[in-house]
Amino acid sequence: MTASALTIIASANSWKSTINYEIIKGNAIWRFALVLLVILVAMVAGRIAQYIINSHALRREKELGVTVLTLFLKCLSKPFSVAFAALGLYLCKLCLIFEDKTATPVVEGISATIEKGWTQIAKAVAAIAVAYAIYRLVDVIEYYLQRWTSKTKTKLDDMLVPVVRKSLRITIAIVAAIYIIDNILDQDVGAILLGAGVGGIAIALAAKDTIANFFGSVTIFADRPFQIDELIKIGEHLGPVEEVGFRSTKIRTLQGYLVTVPNSVIVNSAVENIGRRPFIRRTSNITITYDSCQRGAKRAVQIIKEVLSGVPEINTDPEKPPRVYFSDFNDWSLNIYMSYWVKPPDYWLYHEVNERVNLEIMKRFEAEQIEFAFPSQTLYVKKD
Repeated sequence: MTASALTIIASANSWKSTINYEIIKGNAIWRFALVLLVILVAMVAGRIAQYIINSHALRREKELGVTVLTLFLKCLSKPFSVAFAALGLYLCKLCLIFEDKTATPVVEGISATIEKGWTQIAKAVAAIAVAYAIYRLVDVIEYYLQRWTSKTKTKLDDMLVPVVRKSLRITIAIVAAIYIIDNILDQDVGAILLGAGVGGIAIALAAKDTIANFFGSVTIFADRPFQIDELIKIGEHLGPVEEVGFRSTKIRTLQGYLVTVPNSVIVNSAVENIGRRPFIRRTSNITITYDSCQRGAKRAVQIIKEVLSGVPEINTDPEKPPRVYFSDFNDWSLNIYMSYWVKPPDYWLYHEVNERVNLEIMKRFEAEQIEFAFPSQTLYVKKD
């Protein structure tokens, strides 16, 4: 055998011994294959458990309707899959040999540090499974909150449900993270929070608008200046409210655009709730020519009063009757002031009523030969 061949064999034996010592460390290959098998079985078992629980919940819901049990089963189906993964990670550790220097004789195996880290990971995944289950159970609270808010007249309560759901889920996530870091990973949460406190001041200053918007949403939910689908005007934006969130309120303008207004702007602005007005008022000036004379002006006032009295949507409340007056002499016309209130206060009904009134006035004026005036000038030329 040549020297080069001996060198290759020696290198292979050295590499083999390195693999046996540094990677396997007293664990046969079949143990690692068993680890892989346990992980696969745990994942498959989790999927099967998730399918069985979910199918049973759907079958019960179809037979008995939505109940507390069906909601619980549907919420817990996915967390069960995570729990099986945690169980698989823990069982995997039992398939391997870890070093134990306290035993007699000393047991050689994989580093104890890896064993400790493995155990912490398994416990962390188990804690995540529990937190995920609680996180999903918020859906049960949301379901019954929606049933309760659906019985109230205000629609703003319906928007409060998603806010409560998000708040609960964020709280659960924060508590779960603190528990895992402090009790499982053995890290000092106080030191972490203290270290983050310095940066938190800078973040708070940068996020002051976000905080202002959050408290603005709290103010909106407390004061309820408007409801969902109500027509409001904020600044130059006019339209129905579509959604109220943590940060902003969405308004669909009459032109079809979706406008997002920060909640901090809303609480510091005048909000015109057009949807809550008891009526919609129209004020108009109708001009007729000077050729109409006194008889024509008087007859025009009578015609307009008759037209308004024949429209059922125009408010006939004694305190707010339609107002029609021959009010002024303009430069080029006789002015008739007209004012009335449309009830119910529907925006599109208001325009429909105005159209009917306008067409009927035009029809009656044409029959009486009363002419509408338009801006004009008459020039008189004096001959010398």
